Parts: sequence; structure tokens; C-alpha cells
Amino acid sequence: MRILLTGAAGQVGGALRPLLQGRYEVIVPSREQFDLSAPEAITGKLDEFEPDLIVNPAAYTSVDKAENEAALAFLVNGEAPSVMAAWAAGHGVPMVHFSTDYVFDGKSRDLWREDDPTAPLSVYGASKLAGEIAVRSAGGPHLIIRTAWVYAAQGANFMRTMIRIAKERDTLRVVADQFGAPTTAATIASAFTQILEQADSDLSGSFARAKGVLHLTNSGSASWFDFARAIIAGAQSRGVKLKATEVIPIATSDYPTRAARPANSQLHLQRLKEVYGIKTAVWQDALDDELDAYVVQGQRTLHEPL
Repeated sequence: MRILLTGAAGQVGGALRPLLQGRYEVIVPSREQFDLSAPEAITGKLDEFEPDLIVNPAAYTSVDKAENEAALAFLVNGEAPSVMAAWAAGHGVPMVHFSTDYVFDGKSRDLWREDDPTAPLSVYGASKLAGEIAVRSAGGPHLIIRTAWVYAAQGANFMRTMIRIAKERDTLRVVADQFGAPTTAATIASAFTQILEQADSDLSGSFARAKGVLHLTNSGSASWFDFARAIIAGAQSRGVKLKATEVIPIATSDYPTRAARPANSQLHLQRLKEVYGIKTAVWQDALDDELDAYVVQGQRTLHEPL
């Protein structure tokens, strides 16, 4: 099976690439070769690549900048997936599209199920919802995977930001009234690989059993404050030298952002378990693994020859 993987330089794409390459023929175009901000060129590239499966974790993810760059956000997150999905449907090729908790308004206290009403609060959320609608409307076999609070030992993310700031400041002030499940890119990649293996050659049937949309995060729940406190404690226990000695909880209103965030980003994982038999690790255990990787990565950098 030939898989086209977009966004391999990102967190989810970067975690997927080595797992998929060990099992399948994987096409990994650079951003220049497959530019989602130029949807008019996508069809020709797909004709050239001739994939048997499209996996699209690539996205415009600058949540606050999107408020001022709506056209670009909708181009990358809405129009580009629409073109991919239309090509995929026309060629009978299944498509996997990654989406986000930001398609919900976060106002419910319950865990968000796949068929709950969407109501994004931000341009970013609206652009991701546009992509979902386009993939679904194309009519081909598809699986939309929603995830949330994604991070990794590499890249720009909350874990790395907290460690960096903790090296510079005595205290951290972190929002304590937004809740979700911190989720490693490695967790997403592992679960998705299991889904592909289970499907064998019947991807269309597999995706249909999930009704075309699936929630995938680590298990458990935390506030950003809980997450930050666990990051700092875990980093310190691994010998990372930090200046910060205290994490202070604050309200969302104390930390205004350009784009509104959902207060509740907790996604229900029942369909993941019932359809695919997958139960993801609790977020604390996944964090331990990622902090271990972060420390190893730092040690490797220190010992690289000048």
C-alpha cells in the first residue's frame, strides 16, 4: 500500500512517519512539493503520486494568528482537504484527516462524543470544521480523527514551552479552568498504526464502522495548570535544571488571548475502544515517556561534536 503522508515535519506527522515506513511504502513530500496553501496544485500532485491512502495531519495551527489570517487558515485547513478529498473520492482512495477539539465550543461539562454538535469559537476551529465538512461531503471512504492538546519531545508545544520558561522565571502562572487530556504525538501514531493493521485491506469497511469520525487522545483529564505542574515536577526529577519553584493557577480571564479557547476539551474515547479495542495510556504515563525522550534528546545534543 502506497501512503501519502502530509505534514511529516510536524508533531503527528513526524511520529507517524517512522511507524508507517516500517510497514508500508510511504510518500513524504516536502512542504514545497505539496503546498496546502496552494490547493490548485494538489490535484496534479496526487495524480503524480498515485497513493492508495491519503493521511493528512498537516494543518495551519497558529490559533491566535489565525484570527488575523483567516484566509490562509481556511485555505490550508478547509480548501486543501476539500481538494484532497474530492480526488480521493473520485479514485476510490480512502482518506484520513486529522482534526481538533476546537470544533466544539467547550461549554458542555460532559465528554465530547463524535456526533455532538460542533460550534467553534475561533477562526482556527472554524477552518478545521470546514475541512471536516469537506472531507465528509466528498463522499469517499474517510476517517476524521479528532485529537487535542498534542505535544512531543520535539517541536513547538506546551511541554517544551513550560520547560523553557521554567528555566528563565521563578514562577509560572498557568490557566486552571480549561480541561482536556494532554496527548502525545506518539500515542496518536501508535493508535493509528493499530487501526491500519486491524483494517488489513478493508480500510473502507474499517472507517465505516467508526462512522467516519473518531476521537483519539490519551486517557484521563487535566487542566493546563495540572499539566504544567506535572511537567515541571517530571523535568526536575530527571535532572533538568529549572529556575521556577512554583506553578500558580490562574483563570482564563487573567490570561487573555486573541482567540477563544474551549473550556472543556475532553473527548469521549468509547468509540475508539468499542470499534478498535484500543485503550490509550493515561496522560501522566505518556508524559513520563515524553519527558524521558526530551532528556535523551538533550543529552544527545550536548554530546554532538562541534
